[in-house]
Amino acid sequence: MDSNPVLCAAIANYITTSPQQRITFAQFMDMVLYHPEYGYYSSDALKIGFKGGDFFTSPNLCTDFGELLAEQFFQMWEILGKPIPFSLVEMGAGQGLLALHILKYHQLRYPDFFTALEYVIVEKSPTLRQEQQQRLQDFSVRWCNLEDIPPNAIVGCFFSNELVDAFPVHQFTLETGELREIYITTDSNEKETCLSFVEVTGEPSTLQLAEYLDLVEMDFSQSAYPDGYRSEINLAALEWLSIVADRLQRGYVLTIDYGYPASRYYNPRRSQGTLQCYYQHRFHDNPYINIGQQDITAHVDFTALERWGEKCNLKNIGFIQQGLFLMALGLGERIAALSYQKQPLSELLQRRDALHQLIDPTGLGGFGVLIQSKGLNNTETSQPIKGLTLPK
Repeated sequence: MDSNPVLCAAIANYITTSPQQRITFAQFMDMVLYHPEYGYYSSDALKIGFKGGDFFTSPNLCTDFGELLAEQFFQMWEILGKPIPFSLVEMGAGQGLLALHILKYHQLRYPDFFTALEYVIVEKSPTLRQEQQQRLQDFSVRWCNLEDIPPNAIVGCFFSNELVDAFPVHQFTLETGELREIYITTDSNEKETCLSFVEVTGEPSTLQLAEYLDLVEMDFSQSAYPDGYRSEINLAALEWLSIVADRLQRGYVLTIDYGYPASRYYNPRRSQGTLQCYYQHRFHDNPYINIGQQDITAHVDFTALERWGEKCNLKNIGFIQQGLFLMALGLGERIAALSYQKQPLSELLQRRDALHQLIDPTGLGGFGVLIQSKGLNNTETSQPIKGLTLPK
């Protein structure tokens, strides 16, 4: 298949120089996606959007997603007493479209907030950072690494859209009722010119895997779980949230992604996990083809983010589906207003379709929206968040 041979060779070398000549799936996924030169998110292979892309995100559909998020950020600024600056930290900003839509909307609708706003982008991919800088050159935006932000430095909101699903995950399987980790090694029977990777199982690489399952209260010793059951554990998400919570002095963390609470994520009937690969708008479950040329994701366990957040002094404000969140922020009014707009019919139909895709419960509308807070006083905490307040 269409794999990057140089990246495959680098992974193979990593395996052969590792103890026991194997690596965890998390290490494999990290190299495939984030190798500094040949990883999917670091190379020219990365394509986002409708034409020639591997996948698209909500900001690719229309400006409304960003504009409605902008309404939520404005309310957060008001709740916090209109601090100057209000730092809006976008983590994993893709092509910069969401930032562009948010900044343009604030500039037009809320000039006082726009003046108080400090927009920060945390972006690991040099390819995407370059595209963001070009797209946002008319605005004052700062780029940095998450680790470079000092502790307790941010008053405002950390937010992400489809970031956590791309964190490298550990994979595990059940063998005679015991939890075994899935490792990756090279196929010694293959010729060098046709390098391939195979899975082997072994003892868990770290006690953190068991601790994670304790955190979300999942017990795989139950008879409901069949032999061969496999799924994922996202330790990187907990590490990320620890850093975010440490950097936030006062404000919010808003996480949008596809995923489930732990009870649904680890349902016995979801026996092959949630790992998916995206290549040219088609998805499959084989991460060992198109290496370096395709995206690899796993759904987000929102229970883990909620409970780990509590350990990091983040208070759970609410969890809601994206469709309901956007309707609470005014998407319904935007759909209704289409009836009164004078535009060519084809444009109106295209816009209506885009708005409906944002709230489709079987697609983007079914994504989860988690809001957490830190450092708010009782008065600030008591004020309802607009996106979580459904009309009666």
